[in-house]
Amino acid sequence: MLPELRARDPRAAARSAVLTLALFAGVVAGLTKYQEATVSASAYVAGWVLVLVLAAAAAVHLLVDPLRLDRCLAGTAISVGGVLAATVLNLLTVDTTAAAQAFLAFPVLWAAAHLRQGAVILVTGTAVWADCVVLFLLQPPAEAAQDLLFFGAVLVVPAVMLTRANGLQERLVAELKEQARVDSLTGLVNRRSFDEALESTLIRPVGAGTALVLIDVDSFKTINDSHGHPVGDAVLVHLARVLRDQIRTDDAVLSRLGGDELAVLLRDCTPHVAERRAEDLLLAVRSTPLPLPDGTLLSLSISLGVAHVPERKGDLTTLYHDADVALYEAKRAGRGRVAVASA
Repeated sequence: MLPELRARDPRAAARSAVLTLALFAGVVAGLTKYQEATVSASAYVAGWVLVLVLAAAAAVHLLVDPLRLDRCLAGTAISVGGVLAATVLNLLTVDTTAAAQAFLAFPVLWAAAHLRQGAVILVTGTAVWADCVVLFLLQPPAEAAQDLLFFGAVLVVPAVMLTRANGLQERLVAELKEQARVDSLTGLVNRRSFDEALESTLIRPVGAGTALVLIDVDSFKTINDSHGHPVGDAVLVHLARVLRDQIRTDDAVLSRLGGDELAVLLRDCTPHVAERRAEDLLLAVRSTPLPLPDGTLLSLSISLGVAHVPERKGDLTTLYHDADVALYEAKRAGRGRVAVASA
């Protein structure tokens, strides 16, 4: 439950909190001074205490690391605290006007704009409950029920709309990030993501070292020329599925680098194991032809180049070069085979 009480973007929430808290400190200070002659001494003192609390909270959000504040559920705390503070002031000033109740809306709207759904539900529920207490303590039941119905809707409807809009935005952002990471045709990670994974592995290698397998579809241009580009695309999708079935995702990454070139990153892998796994990929493709729309089977062949670096040696450029040289050797030797870069 605790993650649901945190901010969606802690840094943005902290920046907004500083401005919001400082603004309301000024507003409350002005109202307290303006109403000095018409409110009780306790309400007057409470007003200035709230000003100090708001100013202190703004300073905390300005000076403390937003991530640390978020771990302490600061956003939920200031929202619920704002609701409770507004409620106490309304009780002390015996004020049930729309203007007084409007102060309950600001913490709810801020929470809906910056916090996760669980926090929004908590803050909104607290605001509705607090308004109910004030209205039924200070008004006749019939009048209180009418005001609560109206202002409860004012609190709940914008909170729901903002929460749904933010949820949609988060889903769209997640989809855009996924599209930037994944090849749209094959569903494999793209070159940028693959290079990041490979470079990270080379920086922090484990066990027996790192292997890179470059894969090229044999006679891919001929396939496109003979059967058309839709079949060429189907070949790539089919190969991705066949190769994915052979890859253990806990120690390997499969990628489409571009065109008909694919690659496999093998972590904690000896040269012998890398060669054997490349042979397994070759056999899997040979034994799994692609069914064409007319019912015929299209036999496929791939060439593979394998390069390996032991632990704490090698770099991205060199590994790619060695694997590319090996791939060229596999093609020059007749295609449909595995070649291993010399150590």
